[in-house]
Amino acid sequence: MSLARVTSFAFSGIEAVPVEVQVQLSAGLPAFLVVGLADKAVGESRERVRAALSSLGLALPAKRVLVNLAPADLAKEGSHYDLPIALALLTAMEVLPPEEMAGFAALGELSLDAALLPVPGVLPAALGAASRGLGLICPAAQGGEAAWATRGQVLAPDGLPALLNHFKGTQLLGPPAPPPLVPEESRFPCLSEVKGQETAKRALEIAAAGGHNLLLIGPPGAGKSMLAARLPGLLPELSPREALELSMVHSVAGLLRDGRLLTRPPFREPHHSASQAALIDGGARGKPGEISLAHHGVLFLDEWPEFPRPALEALRQPLESGRAVTARANAHVTFPARFQLVAAMNPCRCGHLGEPGRECARAPRWGDDYAERISGPLLDRLDLAVEVQAVPPAELSRASRGEPSEAVAARIRAARERQRDRYGADGPRHNAAAEGAALEDTLAMEPEARTLLEQAAERLGLSARGFTRGQRVSRTVANLAASATVGRAHVAEALSYRRRTSRRA
Repeated sequence: MSLARVTSFAFSGIEAVPVEVQVQLSAGLPAFLVVGLADKAVGESRERVRAALSSLGLALPAKRVLVNLAPADLAKEGSHYDLPIALALLTAMEVLPPEEMAGFAALGELSLDAALLPVPGVLPAALGAASRGLGLICPAAQGGEAAWATRGQVLAPDGLPALLNHFKGTQLLGPPAPPPLVPEESRFPCLSEVKGQETAKRALEIAAAGGHNLLLIGPPGAGKSMLAARLPGLLPELSPREALELSMVHSVAGLLRDGRLLTRPPFREPHHSASQAALIDGGARGKPGEISLAHHGVLFLDEWPEFPRPALEALRQPLESGRAVTARANAHVTFPARFQLVAAMNPCRCGHLGEPGRECARAPRWGDDYAERISGPLLDRLDLAVEVQAVPPAELSRASRGEPSEAVAARIRAARERQRDRYGADGPRHNAAAEGAALEDTLAMEPEARTLLEQAAERLGLSARGFTRGQRVSRTVANLAASATVGRAHVAEALSYRRRTSRRA
């Protein structure tokens, strides 16, 4: 009886959980069995491994082959177990040296001709291997991705033959180099193309500077989507830590290309038919949802009231906690989800509420009913709400180009730097994330400004959350003005964006 072991990983959120792939060859009727709570993709690895070995001229021994994926009570999903199963089997067959394989973790999908195909999760797997003092064996297409994270040896063959030759000493696999960390080319449209809409552009600048959630309300064609599409071009580059965290999410989702870390904040805009699973947890297989793919970036929900009500209500907890937690029968899966929400909606179903001669016969009742599709607790989590009025055609055709994105982005970068200096390296990354002592100790609000905010909160009926968000927006306005303290004018501007969407409110 022969037994071999190779380390691989399962994924719980972005955490790589070690899995020991054990292969035993024993006497008995020839069979190839896989146990250990494996899904269908893992079970099918038997045929892929059999075909890959056959392409190398190797046949399975006429013995009972038992593959156990330990721990047995952890669900195993995905095709990345092909490579560790094949390596453990070759070790049990004494084709590979067990002392060499003990120093590596492995993941990769095998094709029928023994080539290695890319799989999701290489970046967190490389981090998991490094934390355990192991090297990593992965497909050649993802060697650069693995090189970002592991301090050990990385082998990135294009197939099983190259890997076998490396361990035999007839071919040397050099360590892959991580791709250069260069800023991604910005392909976002310029803010100067938006004519008019000065109030909305100012709200967009404040939202970008402080990471605040933003609601745009206006008739069809007024420019709501146009404004939102220009927000990513105003945001500063991600820090190395943020880039690594975001890239891990995209790696688990299988969206990381060419091994390059993402250095720009993402911009996700799901269709309004997206389900709760698509937004929050990515579906039955526990992949990252849209809110996690927008981590450290922007989630844009156009036609906001048209989204399914359960999907919208499921956003409430992630907006506060910064993470998406999915409870399953056998596990809890957690993904980071610190995103900036930008939503756009029409004032009513017909889109022309309040426009003489254009609003429908059921106004204003339909406008109230349409706005009330968004619950009060969800509205309370928005920092700014602004009405986007339609620009008259005469003004639109004669208006000159506005301020370019580069100029606005420079002010936003300066405001973000002031926030980093105020909160410190270990503090919140922007004002929208500040809470508790971090906010109170750095707010620096003048007495007159504090009095105004307290009076307005009483008159507008703001909740404690709304009051705190008013403080955060006021602090951002002061940062944009390069003011060390929050003055009355800063609070007044912040309060001007605290609006309700229902006429009956």
